[in-house]
Amino acid sequence: MKSSRKSESAAGAPTVRVISSGGVIYRKFKADVEVALIRVRDRWGLPKGQVEEGESLQNTALREVREETGLEGKIVAKLDDITYWYTQKGDGGETVRIFKRVYFYLFRYLKGDVSRHDQEVDEVRWFSMAEAEKQISYPTERKIVAKAAALLAEKSAKQSSTLQPENKD
Repeated sequence: MKSSRKSESAAGAPTVRVISSGGVIYRKFKADVEVALIRVRDRWGLPKGQVEEGESLQNTALREVREETGLEGKIVAKLDDITYWYTQKGDGGETVRIFKRVYFYLFRYLKGDVSRHDQEVDEVRWFSMAEAEKQISYPTERKIVAKAAALLAEKSAKQSSTLQPENKD
């Protein structure tokens, strides 16, 4: 199964490995580029969720972005992946260590409404890239948004240079 595996850590506590996928969905708004962030309780972040059995990373990202933001987009690039550890209580009340890897993709917004997010999320809001980098609660996700901004800036610069008239002296 792709989504999780159990093993015993050196300390004897079980470790579960989880694979998730998500995305940075962007739109052009006036002269700016905006990204949609989700808020769960008091933390702002990127939409993401666990890969279901038989599901590809890209299909998971598409599903999670749609469910958690109410938005649909087209994947335009793979951004990067992040890893982190956390603990939670298992079914028997024991502490379980979770090792999580999340793959992120860049999405171009196609359609949808942020008010149509699922109940796992308290709020979805569009932010400028600069605001999003400040708003995100997790440093690793902040780096993902910075990579998205750099990729979009590079793409925009390439498009601008191809639109410039040639200088023929």
